[in-house]
Order: sequence, then C-alpha cells, then structure tokens
Amino acid sequence: MEQTQVWLDRLRQFWEDRGSALIAFSGGVDSSVLLATAVRALGDRAVAVTARSELYPATELDTARRVAEQIGARQIVIETDELTHEDFVRNPLDRCYHCKRELFGRMKQIAEQEGLAVIAHGETVDDLTDFRPGHMAAEELGVVAPLVEVGLRKQQVRQLARSLGLEVWDKPSMACLASRLPYGERITPDKLHRVAEAEQFLRSLGFRQVRVRHHGPIARIEVEPEKVDLAATAQFAPKIVQRLQELGFTYVTLDLQGFRSGSMNEVELS
Repeated sequence: MEQTQVWLDRLRQFWEDRGSALIAFSGGVDSSVLLATAVRALGDRAVAVTARSELYPATELDTARRVAEQIGARQIVIETDELTHEDFVRNPLDRCYHCKRELFGRMKQIAEQEGLAVIAHGETVDDLTDFRPGHMAAEELGVVAPLVEVGLRKQQVRQLARSLGLEVWDKPSMACLASRLPYGERITPDKLHRVAEAEQFLRSLGFRQVRVRHHGPIARIEVEPEKVDLAATAQFAPKIVQRLQELGFTYVTLDLQGFRSGSMNEVELS
C-alpha cells in the first residue's frame, strides 16, 4: 500500500472515531488537508471555521473560501478583532497564545451550538519543535491536532495535499502579519498594512516565499534563499527600494540568509 494511502486511512479512522468536527481552516496546506480528509470521512458533520482578521491579507480569505468550496465543505466565517486586546497589541512573547485563545474560544461556542464533537487545528509534528504559544491555548481548550496524532510532518502533508488534488499543495507558508514585528513593538493597523502591501509587491515581482520584517524605519526582506541574489540585482533592487520607501520605510535591507520561519525568535528567544 502506498504511504499516502496509509496516512489517509489513519486520518479517516481518526475522524470516524470522533464522529463530527469543527476545523480551524485558514486555506493553507495543513488545514486544507485536515478539512478535505474530514469531509471525506464525515460529510456535512465536518464544518470549517475561517477568521476574517486584520492579521491576514484579504487574499488569504479569498483562497480559503475557494478551497472550502472545492472541497465541498460548509464554511463559517467569523470576525476576530485581536487589535482590541491589549495583551495582544503590546506584542509579548506569548502573543500567539492570546490570538489562538480568542479563536479557539469562539470555535468552542460554535461547536457547542452545532453539536460537533471536537475542534481541530492543523498543527504538525514539525510545529512541536518550534516556539508556538498557541499550542498552549489549544491544550487548554481541548483542541485536537489530527496531523500530529497520525505522525505527519509538513512535507508529508504537502504530499497528501497533492495526492488529494488540492490547489494549495505547494502554497508558501503564511504566518500572521503580527509575526513580522519584533516582540515588544506595539502592533498597529498601519504597521500590518505596510507589511502586507510590501509583501504583496514582492510577490508581484515573482518572489513566492517572502517576509518583510518590520524593524521600525527598517524593512528586513526575506525571500527564498536561492533568490536572494536575484532580489539584489539591478533588475529588482531599485524597484523594491522605491516601493517600500513609498510605504513608509526609510531603510530597505535584504537578509542574506533568506526566508526562514520564525526568524524573529532568533534574538528574542536566544
């Protein structure tokens, strides 16, 4: 039996054992595999919840709507307003805890109203080795992680997504925009908008996996490691500098290490 089929069978069994589920669905690779396998196993007893928030570009919600429709899942879109919570806005080390606590708390209410047995999110085995305060919120509210339960890593989840025919199988990872700010720097709508616009511009130039880290007047750009040299060429560098300065950055820098998830943690947690 192919390995992908083994993984699918394990996930099917996981869902069937629960009977019904409410799934935190962002439209990314992990949550899309979660939702697709849940719908296969449970039909309309699997429901997706997607948050509309200033912490994510509007294009992310568009993708989530489209993928949910392709999967055939019922999707509930809720409004979350993390920027009204001082514990989040002041951007402490456990920022993600406060964000996930609100999301999962809202989902718990929906699950009770809908009579759904479990709440699930797309955490993978790889996530367990990273600094993720949101994991604590999930544990406190009893949110399950099926991909962890069956032992799946991110690359394996991508393989599953491809085998399931999901359009997002090779979608670059996307963390919330607040992760672009150093811990302790207050999170504001203006900063989030500036980062979102800057990253969208870089994507329009053909860079897929990008981060614009917001260090006050300095923009620190991360692109795919193999494309760092390209971003520094005369073809792209002047355009990037001009656009990011238009957005309000004084200095525009390129991180020579390229993109890596959680690079803000390298200083704060060392």
